[in-house]
Amino acid sequence: MTDYAKLIDAQTWAFIERTNSFYPPDTVDCSVDQQRAIYDRMCREFHAGYPDGISAQTAAIATPSHAIPIRLYRAATPDPSAMVLYFHGGGFILGGLESHDDVCAELCQRTGYDVVSVDYRLSPEHLYPASHEDGYSAFEWAARGYRCPILLAGDSAGGNIAAAVAGRYRHHPRAPAGQVLIYPGFGGDHTRGSYITHANAPMLSTRDMAFYQKMRTGGADVSRDAGFAPLRVTDFSGLPPTVIVTAECDPLASDGPDYRDRIVEAGGRAWCHEEKGLVHGYLRGRHTVDRARRSFSRIVDALKALGKGEWPY
Repeated sequence: MTDYAKLIDAQTWAFIERTNSFYPPDTVDCSVDQQRAIYDRMCREFHAGYPDGISAQTAAIATPSHAIPIRLYRAATPDPSAMVLYFHGGGFILGGLESHDDVCAELCQRTGYDVVSVDYRLSPEHLYPASHEDGYSAFEWAARGYRCPILLAGDSAGGNIAAAVAGRYRHHPRAPAGQVLIYPGFGGDHTRGSYITHANAPMLSTRDMAFYQKMRTGGADVSRDAGFAPLRVTDFSGLPPTVIVTAECDPLASDGPDYRDRIVEAGGRAWCHEEKGLVHGYLRGRHTVDRARRSFSRIVDALKALGKGEWPY
């Protein structure tokens, strides 16, 4: 039994308790509509506002079948070195432009890069691969509209989508210049590592993950699909420079180093840092938890470096 009383500090426990007050651990037993209402309220409670000098414009990417809502964040004095495509977390069933609104605004302010948040289609109304197809469409839109390097970023489910985009477009003329993935899930081995050690971690459990996967696929077995599970890719060559930041107290923690190792073995550049004592979803605690604040700075620094073609590790 993992002793979280020793791993997690007082600031992080306060963040967990505040989160649970809005989004109780048994929310997974509610209907999807109820879960979304609860999640959206929690995100509103944690919203930190926009930094000075940041503007945001909501628009849409037209596809033959539907429109993909996006939100473009721009600094008062933008840095044209790169732009960031951001894919939000939420287990593929929750979240949207509002859930990670302040995170994207702060990434924009601290990097100077344009940040585009992608409101991909959610399950169960739109089963896999709808979410990823929207990610692919967003990349193609960015490749047409921006001349600067394109960076991919995302947390949790969004990290999975970003990795799938990186894999699909690694040989594209405008191939992604880098990716920064925050506590992502890559479809790792559920019988070992963090999937066992942290099966019942605060904020995310393997029970939660099983529910999300069922909603994402409608019960179909697509576990060998490389887009669904980036660790199932057979060729890791040509992937962009990759920075992965994981939370120690998270069932998904093992996926990060596994993905890093595959990229490095294939001759690429990848770095993974495990944030000690942090939990899944800690981005919302970046203003109240010192460990999360330092981690957010690491994420910002990684994006800034990759956008300038630098490898900081």
